[in-house]
Amino acid sequence: MPKNKGKGGKNRKRGKNEADDEKRELIFKEDGQEYAQVMRMLGNGRCEATCIDGVKRLCHIRGKMHKKVWIAAGDIILVGLRDYQDDKADVILKYMPDEARLLKAYGELPENTRLNEGIAGGLDEEDEGAGDDYIEFEDEDIDKI
Repeated sequence: MPKNKGKGGKNRKRGKNEADDEKRELIFKEDGQEYAQVMRMLGNGRCEATCIDGVKRLCHIRGKMHKKVWIAAGDIILVGLRDYQDDKADVILKYMPDEARLLKAYGELPENTRLNEGIAGGLDEEDEGAGDDYIEFEDEDIDKI
């Protein structure tokens, strides 16, 4: 029987989350970077995001964030643009909801950006027709059935 020489299993690694509730300094975009909103997660450390400049890009989650920072659809992220591939980018940072609200207040994000929506964009059409599910029947209609 081999001896266990490690410091623990995967549960020990899962317990690490040092700077989750800590306040951090707000990071703004620089040259070669862009703000984006995640449209959907694709798996394999990738996601599809719509950048603020209007381009849809395939984004790769960098190794430092992989399995440590969870990214979901609708999150605001900072992506690093590639010089040689315009349709691909690398996720540099995920903004917390309060940081995203601050970015919007500072004018970094456009006013039509929807925050904390789950799935970004396209929700207006579905919300308006939500009241049409209720169908009212007359007593005569029930007797015919």
